[in-house]
Amino acid sequence: MISQVSLRIAAFAAIAFFAGAPVPAQQIPSAVIADQPPDSAHPARMEAPDILSHGKTLYAVFYLASGEGPHPTVLLMHGFPGNEQNMDLAQSIRRAGWNVLVPHYRGSWGSAGSFSFRNSIEDAQSALHFLRAPENAKKYGIDTRRIVLIGHSMGGFMAACTSAHSPSVAGVGLISAWNIGASFARNPNLGATDDFREEASRLAGTTPEELAAEAKRNASAWNFLTFAPALSSRPVLVVESNDGLRDDNHALAEAIRKAGDTQVTEAHIATDHAYSDHRIALQEAVISWLESLPPIAAK
Repeated sequence: MISQVSLRIAAFAAIAFFAGAPVPAQQIPSAVIADQPPDSAHPARMEAPDILSHGKTLYAVFYLASGEGPHPTVLLMHGFPGNEQNMDLAQSIRRAGWNVLVPHYRGSWGSAGSFSFRNSIEDAQSALHFLRAPENAKKYGIDTRRIVLIGHSMGGFMAACTSAHSPSVAGVGLISAWNIGASFARNPNLGATDDFREEASRLAGTTPEELAAEAKRNASAWNFLTFAPALSSRPVLVVESNDGLRDDNHALAEAIRKAGDTQVTEAHIATDHAYSDHRIALQEAVISWLESLPPIAAK
């Protein structure tokens, strides 16, 4: 059965994304367009914790929601190399009452160590472990029963992979997720393209050739369609754009549905991979989905 939020997102997409019509403000969640009343006792704040991952330090930004906690928390994973880090989305999610942790993989954006796809998989798992650690849950006001993973591009793959191996993750949001293994299986020369080389040059401890070889060796294991059965037990959001990845994302949504998940929300936004001219629409889709998630039963 299609949820009400699915219908609302679909209608929003049909009217705004394809027709280019202005969207009435009342259709957009207030967290996207309006600051929340300040809470002097429990103000919103930002922290910059270091996350240990396999002996190396990951730099991170942690947006903490206002109000007395604990708060539901989003682990927001950026892409390859992370030029678009979706901090505007993080701010909207925080205004909606969620904490948001944004970590940087090893070898990216100043984090220690060398970048690789496998290291990034491990780093996403380490960030989730950080959120679940009792001392961190207490310090940052994290409701460990309501942790949601959201990722953009390569971060979408990381969110899907990490959630597939962590059944207690409460929901998974995929924004133009990059199916790493399938992409290299279809195009063995992907690592030699100018775009790939330019992006890889921003990452430490690796080369385009090394990354391409790693992806090709793991093409079958890193096809995110294999994660569908493990993801089918919880709500999943799939947001697609006109970036060449739409077919892969739709195939994943269909695979999760076929695995028995009745909680899949799929939306298409007619824009580029970075959602450059539809940032508000992206935030609306994500916030509406988060607000639709079922409550956690009391202990």
